[in-house]
Amino acid sequence: MTESPGLRERKKRRTRQALIEAAVRLFERKGFEHVTVAEITEAAEVSTRTFFLHFQAKEDVLFANADVRIDLALRAVAERRAGERFPDVLVRAMEEMIVNSWEGDLTSGLAALRVRLAESAPMLQARLLQRYLTAQTELARALHQAYPDELDQVAAAALVGAMVGAVSAATLSSLQRGDSPEGVRNAMRQAVDLVVCCRHRAN
Repeated sequence: MTESPGLRERKKRRTRQALIEAAVRLFERKGFEHVTVAEITEAAEVSTRTFFLHFQAKEDVLFANADVRIDLALRAVAERRAGERFPDVLVRAMEEMIVNSWEGDLTSGLAALRVRLAESAPMLQARLLQRYLTAQTELARALHQAYPDELDQVAAAALVGAMVGAVSAATLSSLQRGDSPEGVRNAMRQAVDLVVCCRHRAN
């Protein structure tokens, strides 16, 4: 009997979640650098091959939802309303990312664990920076392409850099301070408001 696409997709999601949960347990107990992919797959009761169907490396488990957030932000730009101004589109894109973080990494504790582990794991720090730069570059490109007559590449990069940088810095500081998920979400939104306020004053 052939599995339906819906059933296969649900199985994939369950397997992915099992890998994430197994990795988180091991990372918390042993530390990021002392955990191997083989240990993660054994704990999740799947093969190493299955792990690499879902993640390129063990550090990617801690960024399981990062690509989803970037896609949500890009979709917000692509699906902008007629006549919608680029600052409003960018704020809406950031809100999409914040809501996704709240529904996933913040409330699950994954965001806090990621920050805590990164403090002593250079490999994880490098991946954090790579993810940050990827999100910033892709969003800046999308915004420039959406508003080519109003934003050149440099202006789009500067605007997105200010917004993404502010939210990322606020998130990191709030997590390091030990804020609750609600507190971190509020810090992210406050960062967006501050960037918008500064831009209005500059104009």
